[in-house]
Amino acid sequence: VTRDELRAAFEAAEPSLQGLLERVAARVRTFAEAQRASITTVSTEIEGGAAGQQVVPVSSAGCYAPGGRYPLPSSVIMTAVTARAAGVGRVVVASPRPSPVTLAAAYVAGADLLLAVGGAHAVAALAYGLGDALAPVDLICGPGNKWVTAAKSIVSGFCGIDMLAGPSEVLVIADASADPQVVAADLLAQAEHDVEARPILVTPDAAVIASVNRALQSQLETLTTSEVAIPAVQKGFAVLVGDIAEAVRVSDRIAPEHLEIQTADAQAVGESCANYGGLFIGAHAAEVLGDYGAGPNHVLPTAGTGKYTGGLSVHTFLRQRTWMRIDDLVAAQRQVEDSVALARLEGLEGHARAAERRL
Repeated sequence: VTRDELRAAFEAAEPSLQGLLERVAARVRTFAEAQRASITTVSTEIEGGAAGQQVVPVSSAGCYAPGGRYPLPSSVIMTAVTARAAGVGRVVVASPRPSPVTLAAAYVAGADLLLAVGGAHAVAALAYGLGDALAPVDLICGPGNKWVTAAKSIVSGFCGIDMLAGPSEVLVIADASADPQVVAADLLAQAEHDVEARPILVTPDAAVIASVNRALQSQLETLTTSEVAIPAVQKGFAVLVGDIAEAVRVSDRIAPEHLEIQTADAQAVGESCANYGGLFIGAHAAEVLGDYGAGPNHVLPTAGTGKYTGGLSVHTFLRQRTWMRIDDLVAAQRQVEDSVALARLEGLEGHARAAERRL
């Protein structure tokens, strides 16, 4: 689907939908551009010369957007807008059976074209190309099912990927000050994603568990996606802890994709947490607001990987390239001599001789 066809889909949309997509994209873009502005080049003096770092975007990116039971224009915006903010030159969106709203979202997000293919096939097309019809991309990003994740794992190394994401997760740390109806609603918001989603409640108050369970049962009776949410809730769990400090330790061990803090002094509790994909501080900061474009990205690490990596951001699309230059060999003699010594210590005579040519 060409850029012109994406534009036509946007122009055919209701003005209210156009405004919605533009507002969400603007929020995501503002946050991503602020991230990009915080990343700078580096240059420092070294003995006899200088060294530095350049930060440059990949040339092209493929942004996958699932197209299962419902279209996910939010994923199109989260991935493609962020790629553009990073400075990526060519952005391709892939999504199966794209709806008009998906096409319109791709236009607003700045995609050059949309590939109407899904699953592992889409990942393969983005990674290896389609001859003259589509050149391979340098990096593939975006959420997907287990087949998409497996395909991303296979092509990783041939091209870059953002992460290998699993089922969605939310962990809510709540105390007696939390509204059980709000906690239950936030747990169900994640549970309706997938039968494999993991809703988790951690609290020092057994009464909170009981009240949230009652709220879950009540809300499930009228939830239109209950056929998905119920199995997920049944696989979810609650953890009763001694105090909030222990709740934080439990959360840090799990490293959830989404971490909500619904406690007294939520800011301080949030600041004490170390491992998560996205943090939502206070009862008003619904995780759903993060899903739909408050600013930070909703493509986040799952399955405990938040212990060592972060979510999709402009950093995903950027490369750090280092360089060095020697202008004064006399001033650089000590580091040349050290290089000779280390090379011979490691048994690499060719390295030592190459360095000695600079003595």
